[in-house]
Amino acid sequence: MSTTSRTHSSPPAPWRSLFLDHISTLESPEFIFATLQPSSPSSKDQTPYVPRLRYCIYRGMWSNLPENKHNTAEQNPRVYESDMPTFTTDVRMEKVGQLFASSAGKAGSEEQIQGSGGGGPCEAVWWIKDKGTQWRVKGIAFVIARDIEGRKGQEESSGVRTVKSEIGGSMRVVSGQEGKEGDWSWARELTAHFGNCSPGMRGTWRNPPPGTKVEGDPDQDHQLGQKVTDLNDPIARENFRVVVIKPDEVEQLDISDPSTARRFRFTLNTADPGGNGEWTKEELWP
Repeated sequence: MSTTSRTHSSPPAPWRSLFLDHISTLESPEFIFATLQPSSPSSKDQTPYVPRLRYCIYRGMWSNLPENKHNTAEQNPRVYESDMPTFTTDVRMEKVGQLFASSAGKAGSEEQIQGSGGGGPCEAVWWIKDKGTQWRVKGIAFVIARDIEGRKGQEESSGVRTVKSEIGGSMRVVSGQEGKEGDWSWARELTAHFGNCSPGMRGTWRNPPPGTKVEGDPDQDHQLGQKVTDLNDPIARENFRVVVIKPDEVEQLDISDPSTARRFRFTLNTADPGGNGEWTKEELWP
């Protein structure tokens, strides 16, 4: 694996197992994803950012792609695991630009947004009705694009280096897989995520530009309702992105029994710039 930061072998986050167990009970793992939109200079709003929320679909933890018998893409070996939830999106959606513009580097140029990078603050919330539990994940989110493994001899962008440092540095080598890190590929993982989507979902990345005015018929390459079977479809892949949430705080609000309701807060105490550290747990009133 090409990365600018070492991976680590610390244990899984203490909330991970129960979180995944709860997510597995959902018929469709929808969640609310919140980002920050820089305020317009002409806005009357006195704050530099305003919140933006939307529903997204959870696509598994990064480097632990859920099995899908219909996915014909080549899969990475199970060398790594992580505590970082993922979802897929379209680079033309506003959330992508928001994750770049609200990041520490405030990268807002169109060229930067078209590649890997980001790192803006975010929150994600799941409501598990059958368990009477709400999960809130707070952290920063990074966008992975096709430039994540550029052509040989081509210098990596600052965005790619940031993603590989922040995300790569928070991936754990699975026990017994030490020494096989070189068998894992960022580009292969990205394509596998694309393959895990249905042909109809893949077709949405060939839709007309989201949020633009409907003025006449769209061009032949950008039509609604398409089905894409080619895993390297140039138009769909140009727009396809995977977003990885890197948590630094997770809250589990358990109100399944009103008489014993509790809020549990897990906080990552970062030990080094690569993202390694220990999770602490607090028991709070709901």
